[in-house]
Amino acid sequence: MDLLIATRNKKKYLEIKQLLKNSGFKVISLGLFPDLPEVKETGKSFKENASIKARQVSRLTGKLTLGEDSGLCVNALKGKPGIYSSRFAGLHKSDNDNNKKLLDSLEGKPISKRKAYYVCALSLAYKGKVLKTFEGRCRGLIGLEEKGSSGFGYDPLFIIPAYKKTFAQLGLKVKHKMSHRANALKKLKDYLPRLKSELKSS
Repeated sequence: MDLLIATRNKKKYLEIKQLLKNSGFKVISLGLFPDLPEVKETGKSFKENASIKARQVSRLTGKLTLGEDSGLCVNALKGKPGIYSSRFAGLHKSDNDNNKKLLDSLEGKPISKRKAYYVCALSLAYKGKVLKTFEGRCRGLIGLEEKGSSGFGYDPLFIIPAYKKTFAQLGLKVKHKMSHRANALKKLKDYLPRLKSELKSS
């Protein structure tokens, strides 16, 4: 059975596909549906945005669809960039632009005042109806400078205190054991066998 991932972010898609390995579902890309309209993220939370994506794409394709929305919340910035993480520095800006703006926003703050957490919300939908939602989090600190070359987004700045290294330094093998997305997808993976049984009997 196919599971369509409702994202055009190739790095995010590949990460989700890897984490859902051996799930019993064939993970497929939104790239297979090039004519689908862009889904507008009009929600006020990660969960709302994930559900909007999942509902719209599942309705238009008829596929079991996973919507995902994730981002970084920094305590000293009152939760920003939050749902605007991918466009913190503006529309169509790069990861480097977003990281630079984050560093500028925290300029002068010691590492003890740089607590932050990643959030990942997942929404599973079929034929326009949300079946289940999941959330994962990962806590850390924002570094004083970018370090490492693995991953994407804010990974070069996000320090895991237990390792004293950023996600970008730790690499994907470690990240996939503890990240916000990994934590949310573990919950989803536990639910999928039951879902598969329900869909077969319906």
